[in-house]
Amino acid sequence: MASHIVGYPRMGPKRELKFALESFWDGKSSAEELQKVAADLRASIWKQMADAGIRYIPSNTFSYYDQVLDTTAMLGAVPARYGWNGGEIGFDTYFSMARGNASVPAMEMTKWFDTN
Repeated sequence: MASHIVGYPRMGPKRELKFALESFWDGKSSAEELQKVAADLRASIWKQMADAGIRYIPSNTFSYYDQVLDTTAMLGAVPARYGWNGGEIGFDTYFSMARGNASVPAMEMTKWFDTN
């Protein structure tokens, strides 16, 4: 019988992504180091699912912040206040949209069904 799941926890078994993000945000690590942690986690998660016999591995379940922000970025729906002029949306713009920065506030969080 073929099996499938719709998603998988992305933080890592020891919250590796959380710690890598905090280190990046604090300026203690580089974007390349954050991307390496993320790539290693994705590969590990895909292997875990395959080893568990999941035949149809889901795609696009990983996010550095959240899937709604990812969709906003994928569609290029970046508010003008973030100064994005097209092309790739880098971490500076992506995380400014999520968390704000010294010059612009974060995007508004919408609650759905009494959740964040």
